[in-house]
Amino acid sequence: MDFQFNEEQRAIQDMARSFAAERLTPNAAEWDETAHFPVDVLKDLAELGLGAIYVRDDVGGSGLGRLDAAIAFEELSAGCVSTAAFLSIHNMVAWMVDSYGSDEIRQRFLPKLATMEQIASYCLTEPGAGSDAAALKTRAEKVGNSHYVLNGGKAFISGGGTSDVYAVMCRTGEEGAKGISCILVEKDTPGLSFGENEKKLGWNSQPTAMVNFDDCKVPAENLVGSEGQGFRIAMAGLDGGRINIAACSLGGARAALEASLAYVKDRKAFGQAIADFQATQFRLADMATELEASRLMVHRAATSLDAKSPEATQHAAMAKRFATDICYRIVDEALQLHGGYGYLRDYPIERLLRDLRVHRILEGTNEIMRVIIARKLLAN
Repeated sequence: MDFQFNEEQRAIQDMARSFAAERLTPNAAEWDETAHFPVDVLKDLAELGLGAIYVRDDVGGSGLGRLDAAIAFEELSAGCVSTAAFLSIHNMVAWMVDSYGSDEIRQRFLPKLATMEQIASYCLTEPGAGSDAAALKTRAEKVGNSHYVLNGGKAFISGGGTSDVYAVMCRTGEEGAKGISCILVEKDTPGLSFGENEKKLGWNSQPTAMVNFDDCKVPAENLVGSEGQGFRIAMAGLDGGRINIAACSLGGARAALEASLAYVKDRKAFGQAIADFQATQFRLADMATELEASRLMVHRAATSLDAKSPEATQHAAMAKRFATDICYRIVDEALQLHGGYGYLRDYPIERLLRDLRVHRILEGTNEIMRVIIARKLLAN
């Protein structure tokens, strides 16, 4: 078992770290305050090969692995969690199209997704179907061999109203998971509309909105994979998405720890730096240890997915559950170390706390992660 990055992975880490320091960290607070979606910055990330990280190179993808992606997302999230998390969602859609789409659909969509000339959103959750994703109601009726007509709505869609391509999980057949298909809906399609941008606790550098379908007519060739394969595609995409969002938690928690180390060395109380108090030192030691444990779990899950291990889904669920819970706690501890200053927007800690909170909910709640893990354990 090798814990060292290879030369290419170190280069990815250095590249993402430099970009975060130069382009994300200086702007993250303003983007959060103004709810600005930095599409220009995302396109610059695509120029570095991060618009289609694990997509094949014949359509402009980088052909990298899940561990490579986890390394990049940790570094980017240390600069801006919200922006890095949206990049993960875009990459998940690109991977779905590359892995399950026909050659025609790959050639039509992926070159523009790779450059982020077009931006993609993932549409699974509905107002009445969150954790119980197989109960989704959005329906696509096939009309002849030419097109589908979609009716329904999707909730909490990152990029809703702004993205150019929407990977929509919809019902083409029977009730339950086997009746779900994946269809790409393009932004200007008649019958496609969007709700108002949601006002959120965090993740404010990316828009979130309802996506609605009212007799939305989509070409039949926009089907990804075959009819009835959509739930499998969605769940396979979420394995990688869970690793990425866990990696984004690592970056946020690391930024909070680094800010805390600087603060406790500078801040004085009772005539000495608060870093000199053993209670502070013990807290920092626990934060650093828990961050490292979280990172090991995330990298193990990424390696498992790269190896196509039969345990990859369980490993991804474990890493997501553990890292998102623990990293949120690390940021909360960082806020406590900052005292009242941590509660102010003059410091990054409160934004990191708000941005990391949602990671315990999305890509499958951490309660659902426990269900996945337990089912695997009991099946043996």
